[in-house]
Amino acid sequence: MTLQFRIGKLPELHGRMCKCSFERHRARRYSFRSSIELTNLQSEIQTKEQTSDLSLFGCHVDTLKPLPAGTKLRIKISYRSENFDALGKVVYAQQNSGMGILFTKIEPNDQLLLDKWIAERKDL
Repeated sequence: MTLQFRIGKLPELHGRMCKCSFERHRARRYSFRSSIELTNLQSEIQTKEQTSDLSLFGCHVDTLKPLPAGTKLRIKISYRSENFDALGKVVYAQQNSGMGILFTKIEPNDQLLLDKWIAERKDL
């Protein structure tokens, strides 16, 4: 989404238009540190990284080498001796920062675990 607005406080910028882009998420994100194993479904290459946040629809993965947007993945998140498995895809990648993962297929038992983890975060 892109917004446009006029800048009025700084004299040297007064009256100029500014375009600002920002990402809008489908659900609230919660801080969530856990290990995540990602398997590229095309190459079968596995990587192990850390999540930084979690939502009902996906997560952010901290990595210095993000995979390209559109990469399809098998996902395994391990947290407190519980494992969440899903299929997903990379929806955005930021070099030296990380990548956003969208969950595309979650089995019912894994959905229950995800719901539990989110509920625990809501109570913090």
